[in-house]
Amino acid sequence: MLAVVTVLWPVFALLVCGAVMRRFHFPGEGFWVPAEKLTYYFLFPALLIHSLSQASLSGQESLRLMLAVLLLLAAGTLICYLLQRFLALGGPAFTSFYQGSMRFNTFVALAVSAAQFGSQGIALAAVIAAVMIPTLNLLCVLVFAQHSAQRPGLLGVLRTLLTNPLILACLVGILLNMAGGLPTLMQPFFVLLSQMALPLGLLSVGAALNLAALRRSGQGLLFSILIKLMLFPLMAWGIGWIFGLSAMAQGTLIIFASIPTATSAYILARQLGGDAPLMAAIITAQTLISMLTIPLWLALLL
Repeated sequence: MLAVVTVLWPVFALLVCGAVMRRFHFPGEGFWVPAEKLTYYFLFPALLIHSLSQASLSGQESLRLMLAVLLLLAAGTLICYLLQRFLALGGPAFTSFYQGSMRFNTFVALAVSAAQFGSQGIALAAVIAAVMIPTLNLLCVLVFAQHSAQRPGLLGVLRTLLTNPLILACLVGILLNMAGGLPTLMQPFFVLLSQMALPLGLLSVGAALNLAALRRSGQGLLFSILIKLMLFPLMAWGIGWIFGLSAMAQGTLIIFASIPTATSAYILARQLGGDAPLMAAIITAQTLISMLTIPLWLALLL
């Protein structure tokens, strides 16, 4: 357990630094929105492109890992819908509950994977992200189309998917991988961008925490925490065992399954008619609790 905490503490230290900096208005309120935008639309896509362009996507291990991700997402979606009637959530509240239970904070996932497994962990994490990001975005938008107050039409669904910078980055990275990887001249440029992405992304995640939102409680908040931070890691461990994944591949899958939901889920909730206050509460609660649960699961399951 001590070894796991030693590896992970810089990740959580950056989250705390971001929260403290935002609390004391440093370097200024005008800094954080552009910083998050820069990370989401430029730095993080560059990291995905670089990692996917270099990753091994054709081996049996990668194929099994991709199938394991799809099975994990299918099982999670089934659980959410089975709980819908039991929790008696309205349409907008269910969309936030679904996002909170299913989505993952990619910044935290890649940072933890890198801390735990180094560059090989980032490569495996990129493979997982290449499957998770487009699949989860599609699932979430479809859930909004069925349950939200606005119910976006087909064109709205397509526009949301086709303009997502992370989906586009995954496609570019895969195409570059098929073409033989990044050109040699471009690799140092993408390496520098990749090195900027995770620290700034983690600071932005910490700055986005909204402690006031925690006053919003209820079954949607509680069960999203139980599913995302307690059930998902166990499911990932079992699915990894079923597919015969290597220790590192299974460990990376468990990392993705144990991290909190994405802060960008709040933006989607506001744009597409979800329950934004509930979404803010879920994001904040999961991020804070995950500082305890992630080290626990990694110590128990890896």
